[in-house]
Amino acid sequence: MALAREIYLQTEEFPKSETFGLRMQLRRSTVSVASNIAEGHGRLTDAQLRNSLGMARGSLHELQTQIELACDMKFLNEEAKQRLLGMAIDVAKLINGLLGVLEP
Repeated sequence: MALAREIYLQTEEFPKSETFGLRMQLRRSTVSVASNIAEGHGRLTDAQLRNSLGMARGSLHELQTQIELACDMKFLNEEAKQRLLGMAIDVAKLINGLLGVLEP
């Protein structure tokens, strides 16, 4: 959730031309990460949770790529990029930790 809030804050100042472009993609990806984790938590089996965590991890990889692109396009500065990528790495560690303790 903290990552999603930070993405929303950082994308607020993106150019108007990106309202339905990269800005929206970043927001959708980060919301997808949090939503898939929440959905998986509400499922009844480890297999369903693993599947949702896998989708969250995929969305997180999309988000990381989009953060890099946003910085390349000068929509994010280097400091914001590093902070967001650091947060994304922390989320990835949490997801991978959960996946490691669930039965396949």
